[in-house]
Amino acid sequence: MANVIKEEELRKLSLELQYYEQAAETLQQRLTMMNAAVTDLTYANMTLESVEKEKENTELLVPIGGSSYVKVKLADSNKVVVGLGAGVSVEKTLPEAKEIVKERIEELEKARIAAQQQLSQIIERINQGRARIEGLVAELRQGKP
Repeated sequence: MANVIKEEELRKLSLELQYYEQAAETLQQRLTMMNAAVTDLTYANMTLESVEKEKENTELLVPIGGSSYVKVKLADSNKVVVGLGAGVSVEKTLPEAKEIVKERIEELEKARIAAQQQLSQIIERINQGRARIEGLVAELRQGKP
C-alpha cells in the first residue's frame, strides 16, 4: 500500500517537474529576447551619443543589414525618429530620444532581473523535485514500504 502512495507521489512530482521545466524554458527564451533588446538599445544609445557630436552635412555610414551600409549626410543632428511600437514612429529631439532609449534600457534591465530571479526559483524547485524523485525511485527499488 505504501508503494502505491509513493508511485502516486512519483507521478505527481514528474508532472510538476515537466511543468517547471517548460516554465524555465519559456523564461530562458524571454531572457534571451530581453538580452538582445538591451544590446540593440545600447547600440542605439551609443549611436545617438556619436550623432550628438557630429555637425550637419557630416557623412555617415548607416547600416542597412547584411553587413551593408549606405553613405548619408546628416541633415539635422538634433532630430531623431523614434519607434513607439506597433509600427508607429515620431520625431523627437536628440535629448528626448536619448531619454526614451535610456528609460527602455532601465525597464528591460528591471524585467530581466525579475525574470532571472523567477528562473532561479524555478531551477531550485526543479532540483528539489529531482532529488525527491531520486529518493522515491531508490525507495521503490529497494521495496521499502
